Amino acid sequence: MERQITSECGRALVGQVREIALRLPEATEAVDKFGHTSFRVQDKPFVMMGESAKGTSLSLKVLKETQEVLLQRPGFTKTPYIGQHGWVSLDTNSALDWHEIGELITEGYLRSAPKRLQKQVMTP
Repeated sequence: MERQITSECGRALVGQVREIALRLPEATEAVDKFGHTSFRVQDKPFVMMGESAKGTSLSLKVLKETQEVLLQRPGFTKTPYIGQHGWVSLDTNSALDWHEIGELITEGYLRSAPKRLQKQVMTP
């Protein structure tokens, strides 16, 4: 059963994700009634996190093509219940590549954001 993220490692992970996600235009952070932390744009989630006895979960919305590639690699799994929509979960108990995670968070944001916000991110 998932619960609000309270462990030291979990809070640190949320902090790192927050630093990346909230740089994106109009991105917001929310905690739902189940204790999941999500990062959203116009109420559409692009990152979801939770905590259970197994540790902290980190799920990202990505393109289907990206999902196919990531699922071939160790440390990535299809997110239960929403994986068919392009969500992948990362093994947060192993070393994380924050540069890659940042790119994946941005990809998820671009999948969720309206075109006017996408343009702000895509314009150098």
